[in-house]
Amino acid sequence: MLIFYPVEIYESVLQQCLQQGITNFVLCPGARNAPLVLSLQRTEGLELYYHPDERSASFFALGRTMSFDEPCAVITTSGTAVAECLPAVIEAHYQARPLVIISADRPESYRGTGAPQSIDQVGLFSHYAHYGRDFLPGESPFTDWSGRTPLHINVPLQEQFDQEQILPLPLKEIGEFKPLKESFDGSLIVDFIKSRSFTGLVLMIGGLRPHEREAVYHLADTLQVPVIADPHSGLREALADFLLLQPEQTLAQEPPGKVLRLGEVPHGRYWRDLENDSSIEVLSVCNSGYAGLSRESQVIKGDVGRIISGIGEQSPIGDVLDHLENEQSSRNTVDELLEAFPSSEPGLLRALSIHVTMGESLYLGNSLPIREWSSFAQRDVPLADIWANRGANGIDGQIATWLGTTREVENAWCIVGDLTALYDLNALAMQDQIDLSGRRLVIINNGGGQIFTHLPRLQSISNEEQERFTQSHDTSFQHYAQMWGWDYLRATTPEDLDEQSDYEGALLIEIIPDPAETEQFWQALKR
Repeated sequence: MLIFYPVEIYESVLQQCLQQGITNFVLCPGARNAPLVLSLQRTEGLELYYHPDERSASFFALGRTMSFDEPCAVITTSGTAVAECLPAVIEAHYQARPLVIISADRPESYRGTGAPQSIDQVGLFSHYAHYGRDFLPGESPFTDWSGRTPLHINVPLQEQFDQEQILPLPLKEIGEFKPLKESFDGSLIVDFIKSRSFTGLVLMIGGLRPHEREAVYHLADTLQVPVIADPHSGLREALADFLLLQPEQTLAQEPPGKVLRLGEVPHGRYWRDLENDSSIEVLSVCNSGYAGLSRESQVIKGDVGRIISGIGEQSPIGDVLDHLENEQSSRNTVDELLEAFPSSEPGLLRALSIHVTMGESLYLGNSLPIREWSSFAQRDVPLADIWANRGANGIDGQIATWLGTTREVENAWCIVGDLTALYDLNALAMQDQIDLSGRRLVIINNGGGQIFTHLPRLQSISNEEQERFTQSHDTSFQHYAQMWGWDYLRATTPEDLDEQSDYEGALLIEIIPDPAETEQFWQALKR
């Protein structure tokens, strides 16, 4: 006897999504989630994307939430398919992004039986996602949802369904996404800025959302204090006059009394050094509410732009400890070394950064690319449309997130390392759903995870052990380009990069730095 699950169940889930303003869906079709998928397919006016792998699909959806600062939902089938979304959910949690996972499930009676594709999906994402339980008719998963964290809705469905009952959803019910507005005490920030300003204030700017940048820029321009700006703040070049490019060395000589962090947790070494120096006061203003430090510090949670705009006009403080003047010589030294070693990894990145200014947007992968961009990229031309995944700092799903963030953008650039690319080789499976015009995927292939060679605690291990940590390889990505029908360019010198302008379509650029020059550069920089 066939059992038909009531159509009201999956209709209710999707209708509530529309009422919350969710109109972007990434579909991973399967037998279990077929009613959900068909219902969306039969509804006109929605943005639907498809990917066969739930891991890449959820990172693509994360990119969509970053692009337009609104929710995007992933529709998965049951079993391990749901678990594939966990890395993206964690990343979205630490970025405070509204990533929604709607997982189809077998009926509750199958749980604990070991039946095919039957796992315990309820609570799978733990505290990283809101709700996280079986959907029940008459219940709203969106109750008490802040819109600043992932949401998981689990929908048990029977095996059989009546296709004739699956009708288009009523688009008249599309609502507006309204994330919760956090309350804040602006006097805490004002007091932090004004009190004991003679001890020196440094502004650390992590990743910002596009609408937050104007207020933060105005504050930095007014205070005229030294600034450490991550690339995806969108303000690195705009604040070049106040920028510290080598803060670890400069601030170690004359530590500031206070650090005001705006946006996501900064990526640089100096932020981690703050962990061990409790004499420096730290105040963080961020969407996630995470301090980013285990030691005592203050945190104000909420929209950074709204909070900074709310504190009113401030007075200039200036560079009271002469950090900018003291750093000028090291800045000159870096520029000289980049000229002296043009085929080193930093030298090639400097040359690459000039080409990127001709693009419409840039996505930076984690580990070395974002760190090297901070220190060595050009500083003259502002790059406002710049993105990164820095919530959990992982290297998973980077290419997929780039595609989601820049789906409709022409001349979109992405720079990742070789191990990062290997993590996400199937992301391009949905390339027919994105704009490929002038798209550039740059893979810096230095033969492994070379960031481990820069960690002080690993400097004394043997060469063999070092190779295991870096996961050394001799892989070429030329065949990866061929697999997806992309043009390919191999670059070992700055002159090779000039050829990228000859390609109009999608181009994979594999940068292979000179190991000897790279080592000479780093040794000279240390001196």
